[in-house]
Amino acid sequence: MIISDILIGIVALFHIYILYFEMFAWETKGPKIFRNFPKDLFPKTKALAANQGLYNGFLSAGLLWSLFIQDGLWSSRIAFFFLACVTIAGIYGALTAERKIFFTQSLPAILAMLALYFGV
Repeated sequence: MIISDILIGIVALFHIYILYFEMFAWETKGPKIFRNFPKDLFPKTKALAANQGLYNGFLSAGLLWSLFIQDGLWSSRIAFFFLACVTIAGIYGALTAERKIFFTQSLPAILAMLALYFGV
């Protein structure tokens, strides 16, 4: 299950990056990432973005936690739950904000779930 652990780690690290940019660099990195949003929107939505970043941190924490659980079944169930949360959040983000969110968030989580399911 090395591949699934690597994919889970990648998804977790990506969500730590999202935590960073939404909580601490929203006004500098946000306009570069969300180019179709008006630039004057970023200062006004700083607190909202920070809240979203915090949730991404919780997703990362759950995924990282799953890598340290010794019981294989329990570990995979926890990982699967948090990966499903990431997938759903990415789909919602793709439908409401930017389509590319599906490819950057949901697709890696789906690949990790498949690797987990097939025991890779």
